[in-house]
Amino acid sequence: MKFHKGRRAKRGRIEIIPMIDVMFFLLATFILASLALQNIHSLGINLPSGDISQATPGGHITLTITKDGSILLNNATVTLDSLANELRPMLKGKEDNIIVAADNDSSHGVVTLAMLEARKAGAEHFMIAIKGND
Repeated sequence: MKFHKGRRAKRGRIEIIPMIDVMFFLLATFILASLALQNIHSLGINLPSGDISQATPGGHITLTITKDGSILLNNATVTLDSLANELRPMLKGKEDNIIVAADNDSSHGVVTLAMLEARKAGAEHFMIAIKGND
């Protein structure tokens, strides 16, 4: 005598909903990780507005002058007297550009003196950072 099984054997199947959840979680993780890896060199300064042209490629060193007259060289605080000595080893050649990011309310005299000290260190090319007009 032959016995028949009461239940049929079910075929295994892949559920797609949990797979979508896992892929969304991975996507969100990679997006957040890539945002955390961005290196943003910005300070809270109020740049003047104007028309923007594309910056030239090459080495860039940022010279920031804040509203209160503080001077930063690539986000490291320097004094006007030590600016040339700190900048000289950073300059690799004549093609390096110094980006001057001066606050709109900073003193013109401090900006001029900082640029003159950079010239003493060997800097020849200066670019002025501005906000673009929308």
